[in-house]
Amino acid sequence: MTPLWTHFVLNVAQVVFLLVFAPLVEGVLHRLEEIIQGKSGISVWQTYRDIGKLFAKDEVISEESTWVFRFAPIVAFVMPLFVVLLIPALTKFPLFFAFMGDMVAVGFLMAVSGFFVALAGMDTGNVYAAVGASRTHMVGFLAEPVFIMVFFSVSYVANSTIPYFVNATWGASWASMFQPSHLLIVLAFFLLILADEGRIPVDSPAGKVEIAMIGHSKGLEYSGSSAALMKWGGAMKLMVLALVFVNVLVTPWGLSAHAQWGAILAAVGLVLLKLLAFVVVLALVETSLAKLRLFRIPEFLAVAFIICLFAVSVRLVGIA
Repeated sequence: MTPLWTHFVLNVAQVVFLLVFAPLVEGVLHRLEEIIQGKSGISVWQTYRDIGKLFAKDEVISEESTWVFRFAPIVAFVMPLFVVLLIPALTKFPLFFAFMGDMVAVGFLMAVSGFFVALAGMDTGNVYAAVGASRTHMVGFLAEPVFIMVFFSVSYVANSTIPYFVNATWGASWASMFQPSHLLIVLAFFLLILADEGRIPVDSPAGKVEIAMIGHSKGLEYSGSSAALMKWGGAMKLMVLALVFVNVLVTPWGLSAHAQWGAILAAVGLVLLKLLAFVVVLALVETSLAKLRLFRIPEFLAVAFIICLFAVSVRLVGIA
């Protein structure tokens, strides 16, 4: 097999890796949160069961809805699959689609998914979905400058916008991982994940009160296969952001350096261990904080933005 086809097959392997393990990552996160809260908890395989049940159910679509409502679940499902082609999920060397987009493209693709889902929430005519969509637009409007600033900071500190090159830059030495500018970027990106994924303290993904929901209220009108795609796409989006966090920013080691299936399988195990460490930290953060009031969310995102500015300033003055 030529190197070009080998890289293409490895890209497909990264897509399969995301499809298969994204529900497991979400299931482990939910299980850990309930264990920390002293509850018996659900199985880590519950997300797989929920997706399977939803695919087996009939889908009900309002006659008043437009093509946006039908198209949004497909966008939410497909966009994380595009993103995983651009980031180092299993290999440290660039693959077939590595240069099709940079860190800015990653943020753009994730934003497109959220944009269509928010439009679909308003398209249904459901009052609670419209409220959730408007709140999501507010959070997104505040989070987008932070996204841009985080990616600008990463590119400036690592001297590259390609995720694979950023991974190689910070994986070259242990000392680079402890530079003040790098640590500040890691903190800002973690805060951004909390906001973008609707986690506590910004939003409660386990909340069942419609008027208090932000992100999850947009999908209240979906059923059947569309609801399954929304749930699966949400799990993949969380896993993609976690992969960028652990493989590019925090621990750029453990990825395969060779196009050999033994090394790829070893990388699968190591990446899953890193994702487990990430969800443990995420579960501890969510269970130790209270949900912020709606009008305190801008302050939360402003902190992330200021941290990014401080990281660039530290780099500019030559501290690190």
